[in-house]
Amino acid sequence: MSPKLKNGLIPTGFVLLWSTGFIGARLAMPHAEPLTFLALRFMAVLALLVPLALVLRHSWPGLKLSFHAGIAGFLVHALYLGGVFIAIDLGLSAGLTALIVGLQPLLTAMLLGPMLGQGLTGKQWAGIGCGLVGVSLVLAEKINVDTGFSLPALNWAVLALLGITLGTLYQQKFCRQMVLTTGACVQFGVCGLITGIAALRVETQTIEFTPGFWIAFIWLVVVLSIGAIFLLLLLIRKGEAAKTASLFYLIPPMTALEAWVLFDERFSLLALSGMGIVVFGVALVVMKH
Repeated sequence: MSPKLKNGLIPTGFVLLWSTGFIGARLAMPHAEPLTFLALRFMAVLALLVPLALVLRHSWPGLKLSFHAGIAGFLVHALYLGGVFIAIDLGLSAGLTALIVGLQPLLTAMLLGPMLGQGLTGKQWAGIGCGLVGVSLVLAEKINVDTGFSLPALNWAVLALLGITLGTLYQQKFCRQMVLTTGACVQFGVCGLITGIAALRVETQTIEFTPGFWIAFIWLVVVLSIGAIFLLLLLIRKGEAAKTASLFYLIPPMTALEAWVLFDERFSLLALSGMGIVVFGVALVVMKH
């Protein structure tokens, strides 16, 4: 395999893995409550990462950096994943959930410009407009009482969007010195504690240990949480992490395709057109100008 091909496959593989997170949530939710599932997932990931960090002898963050890592972890993991899992548990399709969360680059551009004192370009504003129009078309087709769609589910997806957007910005600002493995241990520990307490308060902790549950659980813990981290480490080592940004707008259509194959989730021509407009809009925002 040529180095050029290998370097292209690594960021693509990372994005493809990320898209399966929505499929894993869709597969797991019939068998476990969302917060209960996430608490177990976070604890399982922690049980794998701590020994790894000890074997690799990676340095652990100090108190101040751990505090910032905990806040970023809550936003990126607990709030983002919690919003995704609850939205899907309430009936929102995996494809539509991915589409809403896939607006992250648009929201980031809108927030980051004023924070850095930089205005958005005309192309970026056009991209934001396309994203809003596209989502409106998809929602216009999906908001129907007969489909199980509900506004509370949509609200949780929007909350997930805010979590991943604000969490990414916070981590970039305050956690740049964090070692990925040990920092992730802090973040998953905080998130496991928060989701565990929340699950004890608002859920029954009922779990059906079916094959579907175990497939989703093992995939999300080992392949997604651990595998994606190793791919990200490799990207950072090669200095190519920035290249993944331009690929993130492929996640919604990829998730929609996977959900169609696995769960027969269907979109009308109007909704598919809206999804295409969203992809085009996000591409306008993240492409180099």
